[in-house]
Amino acid sequence: MQKTLHPAGWAPAKGFSNGILVEGRQVFVAGQVGWNAEQVFESDDFVAQTEQALRNIVAVLAEAGAGPEHIVRMTWYVISKRDYVDRLREVGQAYRTVIGRNFPAMTLVQVVALVEDRAKVEIEATAVIPK
Repeated sequence: MQKTLHPAGWAPAKGFSNGILVEGRQVFVAGQVGWNAEQVFESDDFVAQTEQALRNIVAVLAEAGAGPEHIVRMTWYVISKRDYVDRLREVGQAYRTVIGRNFPAMTLVQVVALVEDRAKVEIEATAVIPK
């Protein structure tokens, strides 16, 4: 069971949900950056790193028998809010390509730096696999 929580009278959430109610097994995915399986960055481009980080999340979820449709919460850490805002359309396309039309509860935070010097974005996720 999954139910989107949207209080009456609130403006529509765009690209995320205000809350999700679910039952099932929980999967917690550590923050993923935009490097490949060998921990090598193939690009310094913000959107390319975002897409790779999302692909990494999907790969971890697959290990639990879950898919992107099971994601209920994501936290995004970016070193440049401007990169995110200025390229939101491209980020949205990369998101839909990898995750589809699942819009979980999301938070985006601008940080001074990430542990990996070349990383421009780090994304963590929580998924729930229905019973």
